Amino acid sequence: MLIQIHPVDPQPRLVKQVAECLKDGGVIIYPTDTIYGLGCDIMQHKAVERICKIKNIDPQKAQLSFICSDLSHLSDYTKSIDTPLYRMLKNYLPGPYTFILPASKQVPKILQSKKSTIGLRVPDNVICHHILEALGNPILSASLPGDMVEEYTDPEVIFEKFGHLVDFVVDGGIGGMVPSTMVDCTTDNWEILRQGLGEWEA
Repeated sequence: MLIQIHPVDPQPRLVKQVAECLKDGGVIIYPTDTIYGLGCDIMQHKAVERICKIKNIDPQKAQLSFICSDLSHLSDYTKSIDTPLYRMLKNYLPGPYTFILPASKQVPKILQSKKSTIGLRVPDNVICHHILEALGNPILSASLPGDMVEEYTDPEVIFEKFGHLVDFVVDGGIGGMVPSTMVDCTTDNWEILRQGLGEWEA
């Protein structure tokens, strides 16, 4: 189902509908501050498995990210973070960045990769924030299957292509084409793994 949510002033009724779908183990495609992504509630194992099936990946090997509304979830899912790292995250987020951090034991088992890391994102996107607030949990996020990023900016095209695989495609307007900038923060020497939309100066 294609559901149109206003990008500046999201309709509470529609946001609630999407959040309820996620709570019930649904999978959505939704806008972020970069490209459209696949998402589900991180606590819903069956939904995580569904995303991995759509992407044709093994959950433990997959590079999946947690989308949070702010940094308050940080201590739940990551190991202790020192002050310089926290300051840096606070400085760059919300924004188009994925920070790779050491995962804590509270990360759902299905998502604990062999490397024990998670990708953390706090997108600067109004629809995202409203859905996260209504849900009360982080959203697991993955990129759409395939490489045709140019095709995946228009929610109607996305719906035509992937609508049958998910419960909702959230139409929040035309999306971007450039993914987030990915930074590895698992050691003291922070390292850029992928240059994306976000400018990075560590």
